[in-house]
Amino acid sequence: MSTVVLESVLTCPNCGFAKQEIMPADACQFFYECGNCGTLLRPRPGDCCVFCSFGSVKCPPIQQHRDCCDPG
Repeated sequence: MSTVVLESVLTCPNCGFAKQEIMPADACQFFYECGNCGTLLRPRPGDCCVFCSFGSVKCPPIQQHRDCCDPG
């Protein structure tokens, strides 16, 4: 089994601000507020979380080839 990466750099599509964040190991993060411009990021259609849409690394469930959480 490969090692799961828990750090990802989220990049805001609105202003380009990037910040390294720690991902939840067993859950998806559906919302993220940009620390620079305040834009509320949500997953793109077809993605399960903000890390899959805007992160440098996909979320841990996807890395482990598991179904990701239902965002609600």
